[in-house]
Amino acid sequence: MLMIFIMASFIMILSIIIMLIANILSKKTFMDREKNSPFECGFDPKNSARLPFSLQFFLIAVIFLIFDVEIALLMPMIMIMKFSNLFSWMIVSFFFIMILLIGLYHEWNQGALKWAD
Repeated sequence: MLMIFIMASFIMILSIIIMLIANILSKKTFMDREKNSPFECGFDPKNSARLPFSLQFFLIAVIFLIFDVEIALLMPMIMIMKFSNLFSWMIVSFFFIMILLIGLYHEWNQGALKWAD
């Protein structure tokens, strides 16, 4: 037990020393306004952070996430098909896919999939 504690302490101290050495050696001597400012995926950080956001884009992104998670839940159902009762598997799969299709129809009927300004 003592040996494990000593080895863990040694590894922790060694990793801290390596991080400090890397931090010291990687310091850039040339600093300017551009290097000190944060980079946010191509947005100009000098402007206001409260830019208008497209609600249609947000709805499409949320719908994509919901259907992506449901497809990820559908994949294991295919894997367990040969280990389960075929009739019950078909009923569960049918209801699952029907819920997906009803949700897609509802979003389409509500106009959430239309990209209009």
